[in-house]
Amino acid sequence: MVATVEAAKLQNRRPVFPFTAIVGQEEMKLALLLNVIDPKIGGVMIMGDRGTGKSTTIRALADLLPEIEVVENDPYNSSPTDFDLMGEEVREKILRGETVPVTRKKVPMVDLPLGATEDRVCGTIDIEKALTEGVKAFEPGLLAKANRGILYVDEVNLLDDHLVDVLLDSAASGWNTVEREGISVRHPARFVLVGSGNPEEGELRPQLLDRFGMHAEIKTVKDPQLRVQIVEQRIEFDRDPQAFIAKYQDKQEALQRRIVEAQRILPQVNIDYELRLKISEVCAELDIDGLRGDIVTNRAAKALAAFEGRTEVTVEDIRRVMPLCLRHRLRKDPLETIDSGYKVEKSVNRVFGLEVNS
Repeated sequence: MVATVEAAKLQNRRPVFPFTAIVGQEEMKLALLLNVIDPKIGGVMIMGDRGTGKSTTIRALADLLPEIEVVENDPYNSSPTDFDLMGEEVREKILRGETVPVTRKKVPMVDLPLGATEDRVCGTIDIEKALTEGVKAFEPGLLAKANRGILYVDEVNLLDDHLVDVLLDSAASGWNTVEREGISVRHPARFVLVGSGNPEEGELRPQLLDRFGMHAEIKTVKDPQLRVQIVEQRIEFDRDPQAFIAKYQDKQEALQRRIVEAQRILPQVNIDYELRLKISEVCAELDIDGLRGDIVTNRAAKALAAFEGRTEVTVEDIRRVMPLCLRHRLRKDPLETIDSGYKVEKSVNRVFGLEVNS
């Protein structure tokens, strides 16, 4: 009976292209996976040409993730066990010793439309109701819906700077606070922020760009054979989505188990003091403002080690994540676009004494 219900749920759900079927774009996929393993990395900014599969990959990632336990009918996807991921109402009930109904649901994936207002994003307080009935009449926004999930902003470089600031503040603190006329409402808003954009439409201001944990750069595939493979896969998926998804089911489940295991061992991962010293040496050599670059690199290297099933960070882990963590923090010539991380790689190779790949 349970299997029948699960099968029915799968049939009714809109089919999503499998994450493990996506060809190429390894840099983007790695950055997204590391942020899922440790959301405190601070999100990903994906810059690349149109039609390179940015949205497809992000939706595929959300679909790949295991279901989470949530309090039933709660607008914030509150966790029934973690106080940092609970709305006020749920927390008060649990502290009073009440039992709350629990259900399981897919990790939420929220698309932020470009024309969204601050009220739509943060939520609104009904002042009239609050004054006449003495209750906090709060209409949750997209940040509430995104709690414990992924918030995706396509064309983030075209979004109002003030709204980008609001999103980054919430992503960093894990909370959203709405205040009006002396009434304040606060709720958990812990999500992986993913922004994407096309460099032709302009860059984000450096102050905002710096607050994204990682920056992935993707380009249109040039290899004709690879292009044919991508096109054929898409045609096959569109023709019979369920059969295509079934073909990748084993790979999807294996990757899902790997993510869950990485999240479990992440707190045990250690990074040697000498390696931490060298990370900071690279950041200083590249003249990167602030300490965000150091912190994010440490977190990303640990997440990569956990993903590989290890509890010790290696030089190779650092070499792989550093361009993703630092390339958007470099001080650039105004006429220069963000490069492919060559400057970062050069500095990493020098500080860590690595051989440069020819």
